[in-house]
Amino acid sequence: MANLTPQQRQLVEQWAAEGANLNQIQDRLRAECATTLTYMETRLLIMELGVKIQDKPREAPPEPKPEPVIAESDTQLDETSDPSAPLPQSALKVSVDESPPPGAIISGRATFSDGVTVQWFMDEQGRFGMRGPAPGYQPPAADIPSFQAELDHILQLRGF
Repeated sequence: MANLTPQQRQLVEQWAAEGANLNQIQDRLRAECATTLTYMETRLLIMELGVKIQDKPREAPPEPKPEPVIAESDTQLDETSDPSAPLPQSALKVSVDESPPPGAIISGRATFSDGVTVQWFMDEQGRFGMRGPAPGYQPPAADIPSFQAELDHILQLRGF
């Protein structure tokens, strides 16, 4: 194993306590102690000394920015209606994102009659999903048929 003096071993412990990672300890041993160790030797030295390398806190991924809306509809669709016919007004608002998030082929937002907005999406296998503002959120039951009909209309217009 590495033939370090007690002072050099103490330096390694101090560097680790200050937050140095294995590469930094390896570099400092070479620069300050004229001792060249491989990465694996440095790792074994750390284990031998019982020193704990401090993990740096990982940065949280940035919050995704809302996608611009390219189509918005304040409408409701009867299942028997012609998809190209004008649609009646309703409290339900459904929009489509310009570019869907990774794993989705289409996505958008829906604002229900209770004023709550959710994100909806369809993945590459055709599975539908919805993310609400809080776990367990359920849209008003009266809005579900209109929401389903509007999604059918949007999907038909977009060739799905």
